[in-house]
Amino acid sequence: MNVLMVYAHPEPTSFTGALKDAGVAALRQAGHTVVVSDLYAEQFDPVAGRHDFNAVANAERFHYQTEQAHAYGSDSFAVDLVREQQRFRDADLVVWLYPIWWGGMPAILKGWFDRVLAYGFAYADGRRFASGFFPDKRGLLCLSTGGTRQRFSAGDAYGDIQTVLWPAQRLMIEYLGMTALEPFVAYAAPRVDAEDREVYLLQWSKRLQQAVEDMASHASTAAITPTATGRS
Repeated sequence: MNVLMVYAHPEPTSFTGALKDAGVAALRQAGHTVVVSDLYAEQFDPVAGRHDFNAVANAERFHYQTEQAHAYGSDSFAVDLVREQQRFRDADLVVWLYPIWWGGMPAILKGWFDRVLAYGFAYADGRRFASGFFPDKRGLLCLSTGGTRQRFSAGDAYGDIQTVLWPAQRLMIEYLGMTALEPFVAYAAPRVDAEDREVYLLQWSKRLQQAVEDMASHASTAAITPTATGRS
């Protein structure tokens, strides 16, 4: 299986970084191919604009979606978008790793969605959700929080974690036609002790391994063509 990890944290020694490293090690040890888009290390620009394109559909008025469609049709995306789109295209499983900031993902990761998953390449009119371009791909959110599990529960301060993550699960991952897997959440990562963090890392490694094993099993089953039997 080919796995893309889109990693968004500015500090390599962060716990989010530890989750990334543990996941990469577990998957590669199991024989899978893993590519990491380290957005901060690669200095990914999250700001959309005309610099996203090497050709112009309309020089007088900038309409981002129109320019994305034109770039897709004319093969004229900027080089960083070409790189990220190829990484995404090659992946069976896409994992997004990030800390929750202000109830959502860091701006650099939101910008990755805005710029990389362009109109024409990742979605189009009539090609969303169940009719999306990527029904064979699965998406998995892996995030760390400062708040406790209790804080992210129904009726508490931050609300249920499923509600918090609904925009990413439904309006990003499922929007593309992908299957959105249950997110992995390391609650209160800065506040738990070293032993609890090790438990998180072990749970995460097992979760990833199970996800790719499930995908491999599904692919093997789908590849089996039933043989019709009958008498003439």
